[in-house]
Amino acid sequence: MTALLATLYPWVKALHVIAVIAWMAGLLYLPRLFVYHSVAAPGSAQSETFKIMERRLLRGIMNPAMIAVFLLGGLLLATPGVVDWQAAWIYVKLVLVAGLTVLHHMMAGWRKAFAADQNRRSARFYRIANEVPTVLMIGIVIFVIVKPV
Repeated sequence: MTALLATLYPWVKALHVIAVIAWMAGLLYLPRLFVYHSVAAPGSAQSETFKIMERRLLRGIMNPAMIAVFLLGGLLLATPGVVDWQAAWIYVKLVLVAGLTVLHHMMAGWRKAFAADQNRRSARFYRIANEVPTVLMIGIVIFVIVKPV
C-alpha cells in the first residue's frame, strides 16, 4: 500500500490542491452572498434567489470539496516521507484546517437560518466572517510551505 501511495503521490497532491481551491472559493463566496442576502427582504424574489444560490454552493461545491480535501489529505498524511511527525508545523496546520471545518459548519447553519427566513445577523457580521477563511488560509499556506516551526 505504501508503495502505491508513493507512486500516486503527485496525483493525490494535485487533486488535493484542486479540492482545496474549490473549498476555499466556497468559503470565501458564501459569506459574501450572506452579506447581500441579509439586506434582502425575507420572502422577496431576491431573497429566494439567494437561497437557491447558497444551497447549491454549499451542497454542490463546498461539501464535496471539503470531503475531497479530507480524503486526499488523509492519503497524503499516510504517504511515507511526506510528513515529519516530529515537526510542529503539521499540528498547527491541522488545527487551522479544523478551524476551516468549524467555519464551514457554522456557514451551513447560517444558510439554514436564511432558508427559514430566520437570519438574525447583520451584513457587517457577514463581512467580518468573510475575512476569517482568508486568515486561516494564509496560516495554512505559511505552515505548509515555510514550515516555521
